[in-house]
Amino acid sequence: MTKAIYPGSFDPVTKGHLDIIQRASKIMEHITVAVLENPRKVATFDIEERVAMLNLVTKTCPNVTVDYYRGLLIDYAQNKNINIIIKGLRAMSDFEFEFQMALVNQKLKPAMETMFMMTNNKYSYLSSSIVKEIASLGGDISSLVPPEVYETIVAKYR
Repeated sequence: MTKAIYPGSFDPVTKGHLDIIQRASKIMEHITVAVLENPRKVATFDIEERVAMLNLVTKTCPNVTVDYYRGLLIDYAQNKNINIIIKGLRAMSDFEFEFQMALVNQKLKPAMETMFMMTNNKYSYLSSSIVKEIASLGGDISSLVPPEVYETIVAKYR
């Protein structure tokens, strides 16, 4: 079985994230969307909220499960018997960082492969940070996030 992991902070999930999840789910037999619990970052949404939002937006993808992890991604992946990491790329700046991470992961676990997926060009500017900034200033984020999570995100900033 071809299993992959799509890791990220998803704080919050965007239409760009969902696009990568849906496209990867057509290639892989199973995708685990793994929310990183990073103690060095202050998240706007707690881990339970992010997992709940991802469960809502992926409920129509039968081969996708949502989970969270602490620590090294490759340790989590190894425990789940996953050897493929999916990473979405928006720009060259993403590639430089993600390429370095892929090399480190492969050094630590030689069987680990990283697959880069280019974002759909209509989402190339989109990030969770941009969504949070617009929402915090009262702007309209309805075209940036899946409709299932729109109210949850807007409510956080009311």
